[in-house]
Amino acid sequence: MAHILLVDDDPLVVEALSDAITNKGHTLVTAINGKEGMKKFAEGVFDLVITDIVMPEKEGIETIMEMRRLVPDVRIVAISGGGRMGNVEFLHMAEKLGATATLKKPIRLAELYEMLERCLANSPEA
Repeated sequence: MAHILLVDDDPLVVEALSDAITNKGHTLVTAINGKEGMKKFAEGVFDLVITDIVMPEKEGIETIMEMRRLVPDVRIVAISGGGRMGNVEFLHMAEKLGATATLKKPIRLAELYEMLERCLANSPEA
């Protein structure tokens, strides 16, 4: 199974996605913002990163760009519930700057599982 990093500042989102991801047999590391996410990313090897866009400390777009510089082929899924600009613009920007896939919050389990399957399809550990 895959080793996944989840970066999100909303405890309810982290809890829901953590349960869903681990129920599929994957291992998970969580971080509460981009700064902590980058620290954990640098300390481990991940098959997939799922990151929120709107977060304190270091937002998701910057986090995605930095992860891409460190590990160019890392698979990254950007998630967003919006903000002042709305989630469509954030997610479109995230794709242009390196996200492998995007999901809009609220995330339905079927969408999450389909995205995990698609993004991990070519991963040797998945």
